[in-house]
Amino acid sequence: MAERSEPLRCCHKDHFKEKFKDEDVVTVTSVEQETVELNVEEAYDAFRIDQSMLQPVLQREKHFQYLKKGLKHLSESYSCLDASRPWLCYWILHSLELLGEPPDECTASNICQFLTRCQCPNGGFGGGPGQEPHLAPTYAAVNALCIIGTEEAYNVINREKLLEFLYSVKQPNGSFTMHVGGEVDVRSTYCAASVASLTNIITPTLFEGTPEWVIRCQNWEGGIGGVPGMEAHGGYTFCGMAVMVILKKEWMLDLRALLRWVTSRQMRFEGGFQGRCNKLVDGCYSFWQAGLLPLLHRALYADGKNSLSMTHWMFHQKALQEYILLCCQNSTGGLLDKPGKSRDFYHTCYCLSGLSVAQHFGGGELLHEVIVGDVTNRLEPTHPIYNIGPEKVAQAVMHFLKLPVPQMKKN
Repeated sequence: MAERSEPLRCCHKDHFKEKFKDEDVVTVTSVEQETVELNVEEAYDAFRIDQSMLQPVLQREKHFQYLKKGLKHLSESYSCLDASRPWLCYWILHSLELLGEPPDECTASNICQFLTRCQCPNGGFGGGPGQEPHLAPTYAAVNALCIIGTEEAYNVINREKLLEFLYSVKQPNGSFTMHVGGEVDVRSTYCAASVASLTNIITPTLFEGTPEWVIRCQNWEGGIGGVPGMEAHGGYTFCGMAVMVILKKEWMLDLRALLRWVTSRQMRFEGGFQGRCNKLVDGCYSFWQAGLLPLLHRALYADGKNSLSMTHWMFHQKALQEYILLCCQNSTGGLLDKPGKSRDFYHTCYCLSGLSVAQHFGGGELLHEVIVGDVTNRLEPTHPIYNIGPEKVAQAVMHFLKLPVPQMKKN
């Protein structure tokens, strides 16, 4: 069942009453906020004035061409991302997946061969061929291979060595470092839990103490910081909640406080999400924050909160879609942080992921869709834990469940 959205929220006169008020206390933050709102207002006004556009339009073909080109050639400006090449594969592949435009077999096979060269002899994936193993590109590589979903892709992953790598970065308190001798934060814990659960390499001891460590990262605000005692942050909060869901320990968190924090991060005027309290809206938090709500919804429902809506997530789904469609699309393809910013593959991936979350509620008989604009704006659904297609998650899990969990060799 699909719900249409007329009229648009951003076209209501009352919408402009939601703009920020500095109460005569001018700060650097307040000036930046007012500037962003002005840029967003211009984008909304341009849509209202343009009589040729009755509804916001997802520029599918332009995004597809931008992404397709990125799989085969990148300009010199991308040399700074030399240690993030599996991420580029993942961001582009997932964006194409959401658009319903998978790569051809030859391109998919080439990506598999490239990621094989990124895999390290001691397990895990580096940011490029010959680079040291790191949990972030390991997560990106495994996700990319699961999106491709072929035997060739699955066979790239050396599960035995991957498990050895995860143990090499596991800390006594349950946390994980990003790489051997590297930093600890909730991102690394999520990356470890994600790849381990997808590839069926979770052993009885791999995540000992991990839920207790994540709980220590939830602070007084209700959100989750990178490490215990740090400020709550959208990316870290998503990672922490996803870890707890994977480990089936989400009930250990203060879910009500987490819900209060994340719903307060949706901006009243812009419609998009900020990453932290008193920060600016950013398109990437369309997923990092909005993607939390399906996880929270299911956790609260399982906890007996049966009064929850059975048609909508607990955020303004239409407002988020309006922000992405009217403020975050580059006219030549690709998506961006906010008006005035440049497009990139990172924001393209997470803006489209957030748009997908905002369009799809539930699943099976409870499936309910909220589509701003024409039905051609509809994206494919994404899995709220792994941020790849739900069918690709199920396919990968079923494939690796047929294989035994590797046994760690005793020294």
